Amino acid sequence: MTTVAPFKNQHLSYSRLSRFETCPLSYRLHYIEKQQAEPGLPLRFGKTIHAVLERLIKEVVDDERTGTLSEERAIELYREAWGAERLTGMDVFAEGLAILRRFIAEQGVVDHRDVLAVEKEFRLPVGPFEVLGFIDRVDWIDDETVEVIDYKTNHQLFTRDEVDTSLQMSLYEVAVRRLWPWAKKVKLTFWMLRHGVRQVTTRTEEQLADALAYVETLGRQTETATAYPARLNTNCSYCDHRKQCPAYADALKGKREFIVEDLADLEGVAREREEVARLAKALYARKEELEDILKAQLKERDELVLGGVRYRMFATTSLDYPLEPTLTLLADATGLSRDEVLGKLGAIDKKALDALLKSLGKKLDKPRVSLLKAEIEAHADKRMSPRLWAKEVA
Repeated sequence: MTTVAPFKNQHLSYSRLSRFETCPLSYRLHYIEKQQAEPGLPLRFGKTIHAVLERLIKEVVDDERTGTLSEERAIELYREAWGAERLTGMDVFAEGLAILRRFIAEQGVVDHRDVLAVEKEFRLPVGPFEVLGFIDRVDWIDDETVEVIDYKTNHQLFTRDEVDTSLQMSLYEVAVRRLWPWAKKVKLTFWMLRHGVRQVTTRTEEQLADALAYVETLGRQTETATAYPARLNTNCSYCDHRKQCPAYADALKGKREFIVEDLADLEGVAREREEVARLAKALYARKEELEDILKAQLKERDELVLGGVRYRMFATTSLDYPLEPTLTLLADATGLSRDEVLGKLGAIDKKALDALLKSLGKKLDKPRVSLLKAEIEAHADKRMSPRLWAKEVA
């Protein structure tokens, strides 16, 4: 009688699958070798905000209340979570306060009867595996519809394609359908907390079946993998194992694997372009990490002179663009839907808006684009932002 060897790990999670898919080396270090590493600031900050929102909504449900959320209570919970995660930096703390205040304003009235679950655990059988996970929040919409809400503290909005193909959301819908079988419709919402944007999507039966098949395939690959190569990606600078990663170290040194010799070779050009783009993102993120250290020192002194370079801080004026009027103006001018405008922007900031307005110059006359820009900026709020100044010492 032939015995089948048991799986090394029958319990999967979206985080586990995503890590394997994104970078096999990170997966090996984290899940197989179980190396302990300090999570990066973005992960710890996101965890802090999630903890506050979970407590805020759960207290409403537990107390069977209906009403607006308390800003005072949110700040109290925020201070507790901040200390628990050992976060530092007044700029980061202020970002969190702004996110929570915006959330409370946008959330409005919470009726405890409409909240079906907060931080809901699920166990989803998928072939020989079991997928484990937690859903931030599930709301009742009507007698046949529920809404899955996933809070995100990302700096960038997702593209429409990323929203519509999210494996995480597909798994959440399958789980929700099994937990609440009366729900014929499921609304899937990424609540982008920094932007005050809710990016909404749905799934077809075919998409859900494809997602489950893909999860089983990934699960089997984690079982049979014998090599775990490092794969540079946009998350490298935040990876909790970047200090142990030879590919990341090489990227910081600017090491290249491929340089196209014949610029008429388009395959080679594209390959080198992708490698350069990955290196550039890693180097830029490292630059920001180093600058944050210098900025922290400059809070206590006027200037630093290090390595023949003088560093100072100076204030610049930046604009905060309110979501609703900005989207309305752009949608009216372009004839696009609000979702399409969001998909093109990626973020509601000056750089993204300037790029979109520049592209509109090809379709609209220049006076109309100039007027549109003036209308958008008229709705914006001005604020002063600290910037790092660096100049070589003569």
